[in-house]
Parts: sequence; structure tokens; C-alpha cells
Amino acid sequence: MSWLYLFFAGLGEVGWAIGLKYTEGFSKLMPSILTVASMAASMILLSLALKELPIGSAYAVWTGIGIVGTFVLGIVLFGEPATLRRCIFAAMIFCGIIGLRFTA
Repeated sequence: MSWLYLFFAGLGEVGWAIGLKYTEGFSKLMPSILTVASMAASMILLSLALKELPIGSAYAVWTGIGIVGTFVLGIVLFGEPATLRRCIFAAMIFCGIIGLRFTA
């Protein structure tokens, strides 16, 4: 169950990272509320996952999910460049997440 909590905590991190872009410096009410709610949910789920998982692995996986998810959505939603180098390095982070999952 801890890994499931961690997975959803990582998705929550993606949500608040992307949400920050839409808040426009927290000047827009609804995106700001959703972003703060996503932050809170992400932290709560991370804390639940940490009851059983090692902090080093869990934190790395949590941030890795956030990094890769935000990277992909940055390309899809905001037209950020999907250069070969950027994609290779994002894939390396993804491989690190998978590796930590099976070694923690």
C-alpha cells in the first residue's frame, strides 16, 4: 500500500508543479486553491508512504515522478521543447525511479 500512496503523492506533486504555472503568482483564485490542495494531498500521501518506506528511496521516487510527469506535461500543455537530449535525461530519471522501486 505504501508504494501506491507514494505513486499518488508523486502525481500530486505533478499537479501542484503544473498548477503553479496556472496560478500566475497566486493571483488567480481557483488555480491557487487547486494548487494548494494538490500540495497538501501530495504531502499527506508522502507521509503515509514514509511509515513503511525508507526516506531516501521514497523521496527520490516522489520527486522523480514529479520531475518526469512535469516534464511530459510541460511538453504537452506548454509546448516546451522535446529535444532528444531532454528526453534521454528524463528517461534516465524514469529508469532511476523503476530501479529504486525494485531495490527499496
